[in-house]
This record gives sequence, C-alpha cells and structure tokens, in this order.
Amino acid sequence: MQPNTKLPKVGTTIFTVMSQLAAEHGAVNLGQGFPDFSAPQRLIDETARAMAAGLNQYPPMTGVAPLRQAIAQKALDCYGAQVDADSEITVTSGGTEAIFNAIHAVVRAGEEVIVLDPAYDCYEPAIDLAGARAVHVSLDPQTFAVDWDRVRAAITPRTRMLIVNTPHNPSGAMLSAQDMQALAEVLRGTQIYLISDEVYEHIIYDGRRHESALRYPELRERTFVISSFGKTYHCTGWKIGYAIAPPALTAEFRKVHQYNTFTSFGPAQYGFAAMIRDEPEHHLELGAFYQAKR
Repeated sequence: MQPNTKLPKVGTTIFTVMSQLAAEHGAVNLGQGFPDFSAPQRLIDETARAMAAGLNQYPPMTGVAPLRQAIAQKALDCYGAQVDADSEITVTSGGTEAIFNAIHAVVRAGEEVIVLDPAYDCYEPAIDLAGARAVHVSLDPQTFAVDWDRVRAAITPRTRMLIVNTPHNPSGAMLSAQDMQALAEVLRGTQIYLISDEVYEHIIYDGRRHESALRYPELRERTFVISSFGKTYHCTGWKIGYAIAPPALTAEFRKVHQYNTFTSFGPAQYGFAAMIRDEPEHHLELGAFYQAKR
C-alpha cells in the first residue's frame, strides 16, 4: 500500500549523506555539527552516579528540578534574565524536539512561518507537518546579515511565527544588539511568535557577546528561546535540550511535548545540572577553548 506522503520534499537528511560519504572516503566530516572532543569527565561521572543511585525511571515531563533550576540560574548569570524554573523552562530531547514543539504549540494549518535562509533543515518539515507554509527570506550571501526590511515585507496577515538563529547555523554569523532592536521593531504590534534558536550560544569568537532574546524584555513575551547541551558539552548523542518561554507559551509547549517524547534521559539531566551548577567555567570558557584552536 503506497502512502500519500505528508512530506513530499523530504528525503534523507544531508547530514546522513555527508556522514556516510566522510566514512566511505576517510574524510574529515565538516557536514554535521558535532564537536570532536570527549565529554567532560565530571559530566560522565555525575550521570553514572545518578544511574547507580537508581534514578532510571521516568523523570518529570518538564525535566528534573535540579536541571531546571540550574538553567534558570544560568539565564540570570549569562543574560540577566529572571526565569521561573517551574513555569518557564521545559527540558526536551534535544533542541530539534524543542523547535518542533514550539512550532506545533502555536502555529495552525494555513498560517505562515518566516525562515531566514540558509537554515537548519529541521525547520521546514516541522512547519509542513503543522499544515503551515514556510516563507523564505534570504540572508545576505556575502555577510549572512539580515535585511530587516525584507523580513517586514514578508509579513502577511497569515504570518504566525518567525525563526531566528544566532549564532547562525551554518555560517556562524551572529545577530548584533542593533539586529535585536530591529527585530523587536519588526514584531512590535503584531501577533507573531518568535523562535530564537540559540544552541550555539557558547561557541563564539573574538570576544563578541551573544545577544540572546532573553536580554530583551519586549522580545521575551513572544519568544521560545531554545538551546541544547550537546554542542556545549561535546555529547550531541545524548540529545538533551530545553526551551524557555513565558508561562502561557510554556503551557502550550508542554501540551505538545508530553505527547511527543514526554520526557528525556533522566540520569543525564542530573549530570548537566551538576555541570552548570558546579563547573560554570566550562560553558563560560568554551569560546576561548575553540578560539585557541582556530
């Protein structure tokens, strides 16, 4: 029986193709975003300790309390943002799940989502599965800067969401403070939600400052800020991420999350909580770690 595909434009992901080619030819794999370093020993030890302590059953749907509390403290320390660990933070099975959940929480069939190209390839299939339409706005091909006038021109009465990504995958370009102010101006007075994909938030160079949406109160009220631990702690296969959003948005996000994956690997959540709490220098110094290898 031949199915009527819901994703006619989707084939094998380019990341799978590139990884297979790299393995076949003994090449360095530059196609997939994983750091080629070992996970911190403290993270491994804390995760193993949680497993040995019997913390192997379903953790809470929202994520274990120590991790949500650590994320809230990190948001305050890094971005000056007061975030409620109970009503505004949800732990997910990686950043990709968080992106899917956010789109499906608020975007309805027939609506539009603005995507800035080039973009992470998970955005459009999630939009398609919501019955919505991706509207593509190209970044400057030389600088990968955003033309905010073009973004404004792409908005229609059907626009429900805009997705931004900083630092940008695949270019590494970063939104500036001026960009964030322009973004706020574009969205002001609209009913458009924002996904701020910030999974590379700590991999930055040359002393630049990551302009998280969490720094901007006007943006926070409409934003799902999404991040992940895989890139930061060199363990992309563990697939633990999170979303920070205002309580009303978080409530809708969790409705999708609980019937998608429901929860994520519990012992690792305790491991990440210990790392953020006790060894913040790891994420704070990660940019310098990579800078030394450039």
